[in-house]
Amino acid sequence: MFAVIVNTLTVLIGSAVGLFLKKGIPQKLADAVMLGIGLCTLYIGIDGTLKGENTIVLILSMVLGAVIGTALDIDGAINRLGRRIEDRFSGRDGKVPVAQGFVTACLLFCVGAMTIVGSLNAGLTGDYEMLLTKSVLDLISSMMLSVSLGVGVMFAAAFVLVFQGGLVLLAGCLQPLLTAAAVNEIVCAGSLLIVGLGLNLLGLSKIKVADYLPALVIAPILCRIIECVPALAAFFG
Repeated sequence: MFAVIVNTLTVLIGSAVGLFLKKGIPQKLADAVMLGIGLCTLYIGIDGTLKGENTIVLILSMVLGAVIGTALDIDGAINRLGRRIEDRFSGRDGKVPVAQGFVTACLLFCVGAMTIVGSLNAGLTGDYEMLLTKSVLDLISSMMLSVSLGVGVMFAAAFVLVFQGGLVLLAGCLQPLLTAAAVNEIVCAGSLLIVGLGLNLLGLSKIKVADYLPALVIAPILCRIIECVPALAAFFG
């Protein structure tokens, strides 16, 4: 959990620095930075999707994930939490889209390849290198993101702690499902969600990315089923 705590602190520190610098940054520059982050997010997502090895598993994971996520209204739940935070701080900074910053930062920091693989490595082997590297990147990202989206980014640190910490603690229980192929499909699905987030940041779409989060759980289950049933393995292979 050491690396998870470090990552949480870097998000808090980066956000605090970004909020401090925000007052001296012109809105035009802040908007340009936001577009830059959107483009980088899009690139990171596209690069990660290339890790996938089975397109059918990705399609089924995303479809089933969308059905489950929409039924549970995951995106709505996260947004409602963001709006509660926004209501709490609206008197202090009413112009800041706290809910948007919170949701965007939660997804950006928690569904990428480095989060998934790094957390699993930490939980299974005690290797913190990837999470510590991610912490440095999140320090910079949270700084830039908070310039445009405000204090909501800082509150995403709590989500980082819970989500990444949960992955680290559950890694041992999930080990039977975590073959190399399964991890690749999880990374692929997570990266596709990052692509959707990048499109949202660029203002090209309004995808409810959080509703697709169950795909990250469905992907390894499908891989395990395929491996256990020879007929399916031959079909999907």
